[in-house]
Amino acid sequence: MTLLIGILLALACALATNVGFLYKHRGACAAPAVDIRRPFWTARSLYSSRWFAVGMLVATVAWVFHVAAMAVAPLSVVQPVLAGGVVLLAVMAEQMLGVRVGRRQWLGLGLTAAGLMLLGLTLPATHGAQSRFSLPGMIAFESGLIVVGALLIMGPRIGAPAVHHGFMLGAAAGIMFGVSDVAIKAITGLVGSAGITGLISPWTLVILAASVTAFYASAKGLQDGDAVPVIAITGTAASVAGIVGGIIVFGDPMPGNPVVLVVQCLAFAAVLVAAWLMPAPVRAPGALA
Repeated sequence: MTLLIGILLALACALATNVGFLYKHRGACAAPAVDIRRPFWTARSLYSSRWFAVGMLVATVAWVFHVAAMAVAPLSVVQPVLAGGVVLLAVMAEQMLGVRVGRRQWLGLGLTAAGLMLLGLTLPATHGAQSRFSLPGMIAFESGLIVVGALLIMGPRIGAPAVHHGFMLGAAAGIMFGVSDVAIKAITGLVGSAGITGLISPWTLVILAASVTAFYASAKGLQDGDAVPVIAITGTAASVAGIVGGIIVFGDPMPGNPVVLVVQCLAFAAVLVAAWLMPAPVRAPGALA
């Protein structure tokens, strides 16, 4: 029964997350360009946009659902359910923003949802919230995610194509959301064993730092990139980080059947192919002319 409640909370979170992202995209595009050198001015400018403020309100409700889901269900169960909500993204984008979704994006969304949901279905059954964690595994995993997120944020400065920087910022935001999610999962276990004093932890600072970084990276990515690819890669990166974090950090079990393990590898491959498909192809300047 507890697992079912966690799945329902994750479904509510998926729906609210997509609505919030679409509103934030509309508001961010109407606001001045994000300038990380002026963080307070940037935040005030973004929140001055009515659509962005509404999107953040909806996102806050989604976050509450997310935390509640992680408190009662394993992370490797919650994240695939959230990933299923990506199927709704294209339909909602067309209806709410009038965005035209191309065939590549439809295929990418389909592969993303199929891959992540297949990962969730093939993970062995677990019982309880599964909040106990390995401290060395937690430190190594979170540090690795932070490094990857930082490299994506730097993007063009280290030789990546500038035309896809919005997409990379979306991926970076998703990774930072994943950092926050894993730390939140750990905090729920600490609070469950030590009470409210469990909040007095270095992981609380990690949550705050990762959330702030994700906020600015996501806003800039929504300004610089197309709505559907940026939102989709943000959710996908967060989901993959959550699934892998559940296995590495919290000891969620891996399948013992080799066939099932191969299926999981294929599911991860589908997610990677989807990430490659989502951005529109870049044409040469001569072709555009």
